[in-house]
Amino acid sequence: MASYAEQVGERLRNIRLQKGLSLHDVEERSSKEFKASVLGAYERGERSISVPRLQRLAMFYGVPVDHLLPRISAEAAEGAAVAAEEAVCIDLEALEARREPEARTLGRYLSLIQQQRGDFNGKVLTIRRDDVRVLAAILDQSPGSLVARLSDLGLRRPAFN
Repeated sequence: MASYAEQVGERLRNIRLQKGLSLHDVEERSSKEFKASVLGAYERGERSISVPRLQRLAMFYGVPVDHLLPRISAEAAEGAAVAAEEAVCIDLEALEARREPEARTLGRYLSLIQQQRGDFNGKVLTIRRDDVRVLAAILDQSPGSLVARLSDLGLRRPAFN
């Protein structure tokens, strides 16, 4: 089974091809913002794409960000049932104390969400299913394993109703 990064890469390649673009076309039309060699590495799953780059690439292709993410298989969907059925509440204070690279990536992404929402209470942040999918893609995990990892790191809190 392909890694999540490889699945994301396949989606990136499919969208690019649907747009009728070569890697070099993307490089030229993006004024070299997306180098052919780097985009190729994303598409092969050899390199992970950051949230801002994923969002920028989606804007370049003219598609919603979630169209660049793989569709969840039945097997992965079973593991992502929790993430798909309920909001995931993140303890922002506990996140600040974590030093793992994935925690720093999560912190940057959650900061973007806070800015978009104008939500700066600083204690907890509830993220939606689509946010879980994007984070899982960035961290090369399934949504279900991401939710489990958040719990393991002591970052997941019961969602407020």
